[in-house]
Amino acid sequence: MEDKAASLNRQAYHHYHILETFEAGMVLQGTEVKSIREGKVNLKDSYGLVKNGEIWLLNCHISPYSHGNRMNHDPLRTRKLLLHRSELRKLVGKTTEKGLTLVPTKIYFHNGRAKCEIALARGKKLFDKRETEKRKTAEREARQAVKERR
Repeated sequence: MEDKAASLNRQAYHHYHILETFEAGMVLQGTEVKSIREGKVNLKDSYGLVKNGEIWLLNCHISPYSHGNRMNHDPLRTRKLLLHRSELRKLVGKTTEKGLTLVPTKIYFHNGRAKCEIALARGKKLFDKRETEKRKTAEREARQAVKERR
């Protein structure tokens, strides 16, 4: 079954150097799954937090389900992420280092289950962002020049 991205966090690649990514399961309520299938997820300001040896997803906005009733979920509730024990240990150790953080990069479905791709990242400085933008612009112009020569 093909993985279909329900939500991407494009700004994560602009604001952070992505060092390593992990696939994590998510503990969700029924109406949250239906909202994710509709694509009503916002990862823009969300981040991961290690608490008591577990990883939690904070500030991830999943809109209430359109056909839900009074049993709808809270849009900004804290959600638990499920990882293998070895991955958990690795992330707990790495996030204690100065400057490293957990950033969700996308939410998608894999074999009918909602997954969150979470990345171990280091924040970019302003000059890093400018350098990345210059490199992208140069590559784009080079591709365009090659295309015009053909």
